[in-house]
Amino acid sequence: MKTHRIGSTSVRVTELALGGGSLGGMYTPVPAPQAAATVRRALDRGLRYIDTAPHYAAGIAERRLGDALAAEDRARYTLSTKVGRLLRPADRAHLDHPDRETDVDPRLYPDEPPTARIRDFTRDGVLRALEESLTRLGLDHVDIVYLHDTHHHERLATESAFPALAELRAQSVIGAIGVGLNDAAMLTRFVRGLDLDVILCAGRYTLLEQPALHELLPACEQRGVSVVIGGVYNSGLLVAPQPGAPYNYTPAPAPILARARRLNEVCRAHAVPLRAAALHFPLRHPSVVSVLTGCRSPQEVDDNVVLYERPIPQALWDDLESAGLVTGAV
Repeated sequence: MKTHRIGSTSVRVTELALGGGSLGGMYTPVPAPQAAATVRRALDRGLRYIDTAPHYAAGIAERRLGDALAAEDRARYTLSTKVGRLLRPADRAHLDHPDRETDVDPRLYPDEPPTARIRDFTRDGVLRALEESLTRLGLDHVDIVYLHDTHHHERLATESAFPALAELRAQSVIGAIGVGLNDAAMLTRFVRGLDLDVILCAGRYTLLEQPALHELLPACEQRGVSVVIGGVYNSGLLVAPQPGAPYNYTPAPAPILARARRLNEVCRAHAVPLRAAALHFPLRHPSVVSVLTGCRSPQEVDDNVVLYERPIPQALWDDLESAGLVTGAV
C-alpha cells in the first residue's frame, strides 16, 4: 500500500488507515476478541497507520488497541493518539468540575464505564493525558499526537498545549504534532499560526462536502502540513443514503440526504459504489496523505481494502464536477 511522509518528519503513514473509534464499540458493542482480530487483519492487509484517542469509549479503545498490538513489532505500524481530555471517575468532585464535558451522547459508547471527561489543554494536562494514554496502550511512545477537539479552548491549546508537545517533538519523544477536529476555520487558524506537521480533518473534506477546500487545504499546501481525513462517509450517510441515515452523528436533514442520493446516482451510472468514490475522493488532493476508516470487524477491513484497490474512472469525477456536486475532484 502506498505510504506518505508526514510533513518534513520521518513519520510515514499508509493511505488507508484504521480509525480506532469503532474498536470501543461505537453505538453497538464490539467484543474485545473481535476488536483484536480487526487490528490484526488491518496490519496484515497493509493498513499500517492506526489512530486512537482517550475519548473513544473512555479509554476502552486504547486498551483494546494496546492488547492487540502487544505482540507486534513496534516498527511495523505508525500510531497516533490525542490529548485534551483527562478521564476521571464519575464521582462528585469530577462531576462538578467546571471543565467537565457535558455534551457526550450516552448512546455513543454503550459499554464505557461511568466517566468524567475533563477538558484540559494546560501543559500539565496534555503531558498527563499522553502519559495515561501510553499506560493504556502499553507502549513507551506514539508517533503522532493530536490536540483533540479544541473548541472553546483555542487560546489555551495555542499558548500552553502546543508548546508542551513541541518540546517533546524537539526531544524526539514524539515524531509529529497535529490538531484533530471537525471545524475547518479553526484548523486553518492553527495551520497558519503554529508549526504543525499534520492535521486530522474530520468530515470537512468528503465527497459530500468540501469546506476545507477554500482556505484550509491551500494553507496546508503553503505551510507543508500533511492532511489526514476522518469521517469520509460522513458518519455513515455515504454508506447508505436512506431516510434516517446518520450525518454528523444525527439523522441527515432532507437537503443533505437528497445531495447524497444525487451523488449515489452519478456513481451508479459509472458502476462505482458510492463508498468507493467516498474513500478515493479525499486522496485526490495533494496534501491528503491518509484516510481513516472505522472498522468493527476483519470483514469490514477487507471490504475497505477492496474499495481502496478499485480503480475509479476519471469520467466519474468529471461528471460529479459538471453536476456541481463536488469541487476539486478533477
